[in-house]
Amino acid sequence: MKTVHKKYIVEKSKISFLKFIFEAYDGVAVITSLDRKIDAEKGLIRFAIAPDYIKEADEIIQYLKKDIKIEQV
Repeated sequence: MKTVHKKYIVEKSKISFLKFIFEAYDGVAVITSLDRKIDAEKGLIRFAIAPDYIKEADEIIQYLKKDIKIEQV
């Protein structure tokens, strides 16, 4: 199975929190910070999502959007 990659822009200060949340959902997705400068307050991250968990990952992201600015790129 091949993982699905999705990129998002988030506040840099929230990246660790997002990683922590997705670590708690063992096997759903892995978050990687990408080495690009968007601006001083935002960071580019990549979700590597297991194909069987795309729906779950999207649901978690939608829920987190209530409190965190997450924009897919």
